[in-house]
Amino acid sequence: MRVMMTGGTGLAGSHTVRRYLTEGHSVRLLVRSAEKVRQTFDPLGIGIPEKDVIVGDITQADSVERAMEGCDAVYHGAALVSMRRSMAKTVLETNARGVEFVIGGAVRRGLSSIVYVSSSSIFFAPGGDEIHVDSPIAPGTTAYAQSKAQGEHEIRRMQAEGAPIRVSYPTGIIGPDDPGLSDANGAVYIFFKQTGIITSSGYQIVDARDLAKLHLKLLEFPDGPARYVAAGPFLDWPQTYRILDEITGTRLFRFSMPGPPLRVLGTIGDWIKRIYDFEFPLTRDAMEYATQWPGCSAERTTRELGVQFRDARETYTDTVRWLYRAGHLTAKHVGLLAED
Repeated sequence: MRVMMTGGTGLAGSHTVRRYLTEGHSVRLLVRSAEKVRQTFDPLGIGIPEKDVIVGDITQADSVERAMEGCDAVYHGAALVSMRRSMAKTVLETNARGVEFVIGGAVRRGLSSIVYVSSSSIFFAPGGDEIHVDSPIAPGTTAYAQSKAQGEHEIRRMQAEGAPIRVSYPTGIIGPDDPGLSDANGAVYIFFKQTGIITSSGYQIVDARDLAKLHLKLLEFPDGPARYVAAGPFLDWPQTYRILDEITGTRLFRFSMPGPPLRVLGTIGDWIKRIYDFEFPLTRDAMEYATQWPGCSAERTTRELGVQFRDARETYTDTVRWLYRAGHLTAKHVGLLAED
C-alpha cells in the first residue's frame, strides 16, 4: 500500500516508517520540515524521495489533501503537545483539526486502511481499575488530554459508521534511534542526569519497535475498524530502577516520596504556571500518572494479533545505549553499556 503519514519523523512514526518500508509498502510524509526528514532517515540509510515529502501542516486542509493524493492508506501520528497554559487553545484546535482533516479526509476519500495513534492515557482516571481497550474514555484535565479524548469520541463515531479506522493506544513510548528526545525517552534521561523518585504505582513502557509492528498489523488489518492497546509489562518504580542499575552496573540516585505529597507539589506547579507560563514538567496531571497509574493490559493485542511486547530489560538496554551513543549521556552514566 501507499501510505500517507503524519508524525513520521517522531520516535513512533519513524520506526513505523521503517517497518512499513521493510514490509514492501511505500510512504508519503506530510511534515513541517523537509530537513527533519533528512536528519531522521539519512543516518539510517533510508532515502525518502523528494516527491514523497510534502511540506505542510495537519491544520491545513489543502496540504493534507495534497499529501493524500494517490495514496490508499493513512497513518496519523502527529499531535501538538504543550504544557503551557497559553497554548491550551492551540493544542485543542490543532489536534481537533488533525482528526478532522487527516482521518476525516481519509474516510471521505474511501481509503481502505486508516491507522490512528491515540494514547492509553485517554482511559486514565486516578484510582481507577486496570486499563484495557474497552475502558471508559476519561475527559482529561490538560488541553492535550482533552484533545485526545475529544478526538477519540470523533474516531469512534466514524468507526460506528463503518470507517476502517484502526487505533493504537500506547503507554510511554521509548526506544533507540529517537529523532529528538521524546517524552518517555526524556524521562529515562532525567533518571540518569538528575534523579528518580520511588513512589506508589509504577512506569509502563512500550518499545517503539514493537509499536511499529502493531502499526503494520493495523495497516494490513483484513477489514473494518479495530482498537488495540500497546503496552509492555507493568513495573513498579523500584523494579524500573533495579533494571537500570543492573544493565549499567551503576546505581542511579533516587529518593522515596509518597504519592499524596507529590500530587500536592504538582498542584503547586500548576499554580506557578498561572503566574509564570513555561514548559514545567511538575504538574498535577503528571504526578497523578506517576503515582496512580493502574496498569494497562495488552493481552488481547498479543492474543488476537500475535504482537509480542518485549521485556523491559531489552528495551531499556537498547535505549540507554542509544542515549550514550547519541551524546545525551556520558560513559559514567551508562557504565557497562559504554563498553559494548
